[in-house]
Amino acid sequence: MTLRLRGFEFRSQLNGPRLLITGCVHGDEFEPIAAIRRLVIFFEQHAGAESSFRGTITLIPIVNESAFLRGHRCGDDGLDLARTCPGRSDGSITEQTAWALSEAIRSADYYIDLHTGGTEMCVYPLAGYMLHPTPSVLETQRRMARAFNLPVIWGTSAALEGRSLSVARDANIPAIYCEYLGAARCDPAGIEAYVDGCLNVMSELGMLERARPSSRIAHVVEDVHPQAGHMQVCNPSPVTGHFETHVKLGDAVHASDPLGTIYPVDGSPPVVVKATQSGIVLVLRTFPCVHAGESVGVVLGL
Repeated sequence: MTLRLRGFEFRSQLNGPRLLITGCVHGDEFEPIAAIRRLVIFFEQHAGAESSFRGTITLIPIVNESAFLRGHRCGDDGLDLARTCPGRSDGSITEQTAWALSEAIRSADYYIDLHTGGTEMCVYPLAGYMLHPTPSVLETQRRMARAFNLPVIWGTSAALEGRSLSVARDANIPAIYCEYLGAARCDPAGIEAYVDGCLNVMSELGMLERARPSSRIAHVVEDVHPQAGHMQVCNPSPVTGHFETHVKLGDAVHASDPLGTIYPVDGSPPVVVKATQSGIVLVLRTFPCVHAGESVGVVLGL
């Protein structure tokens, strides 16, 4: 039996584009679920009003049910959904989920993928996109990211594979992803920002009428480095142990500044992890247990 994602679709009586919004690609990311649930209620209340919006909106609050039910980033097979796309219809649970998600993305005209730092990390609020080789797609993604109106806009390598956005890239579908905190919380400010951001993008795309809010954008960075956007490889821990941070999310740091200290489980001397570049702390490990090779944080070069 082919796996099907549980979603909600609302069609306007007025012609317009097809927008897909997803949450919980990773099972431990909770603000997106609550925000998309709020959007479902919003469109349930407005779907009958002919002038309320244009086009079709598809909302999937929990893409990765297997991972969500485990309370972990990954599902029962241990695969990361955001490294498994486009997946296989006859594969493991995560491969099937990736296949179903990829089919949903290809059926859309625009795509928004909502994330957080999960249970182990916290992310400074950002809207990101791949640096798509097609100028018209790239420019639309820039517009969408600006409209979402989070403090950081981050354009990164288009070479990363296995992601929801790489499926959109290959299909020439303008797509952005967003990050807002995490650390196993469900922050009300993050929920509100995600609801507003999605509606702002719909307004930018001509799908509804909405006043443009005051800009909250503080930093716009486009990084063409091949690994740009791969957060899990930044500032890795050299040892397994207990991590204590020296910085806060959003702090300005210089290259070689200490991000935190790791106290190895074998009792050997503490190890200080230093920033590899100057910028602001974009991602920070909040879960104190860290294994060798895992990231303790990401610094966004400005």
